[in-house]
Amino acid sequence: MKKPIQALGGFTLIELMIAVVVIGILSAIAYASYTSYVQRARRSEAKAVLLQDATILERNFTMANRYDNTQLNGGGTATSGLIIAQAPPSGTANYTIGVAFNTTPATDFLLKATPTGPMASDACGVFTLDNAGVQGVTGGALSAAECWGR
Repeated sequence: MKKPIQALGGFTLIELMIAVVVIGILSAIAYASYTSYVQRARRSEAKAVLLQDATILERNFTMANRYDNTQLNGGGTATSGLIIAQAPPSGTANYTIGVAFNTTPATDFLLKATPTGPMASDACGVFTLDNAGVQGVTGGALSAAECWGR
């Protein structure tokens, strides 16, 4: 009499396919979370540069009673529309920083962080900061409160 063949232990094709699907779903969730984190970090860099430049402009205003003719962290002199820095300050630019003066002599300013490169289609759009400390965004789908983290 022949002995019955014992089934070898292992995984069936269905079990392997279920494992692949579960790994795919977890990977998709992890990647979406990671890209969201990277975008928030890049936005934080832009906001930090805006605040740093505003501090330099305010320091100049206390000494000269005007905001223009200020040496900024990009090495240039602040004049209307001049790009004074990028965010981050070194490496690939995610935002270009510009300043506009609305009066002569410059007694007010508006700093703008315009997304470029990998952030060009960012939902926050252009970050703005003026001499009164008003933080805003333009051209984006999200509100200033959502983008500035208030």
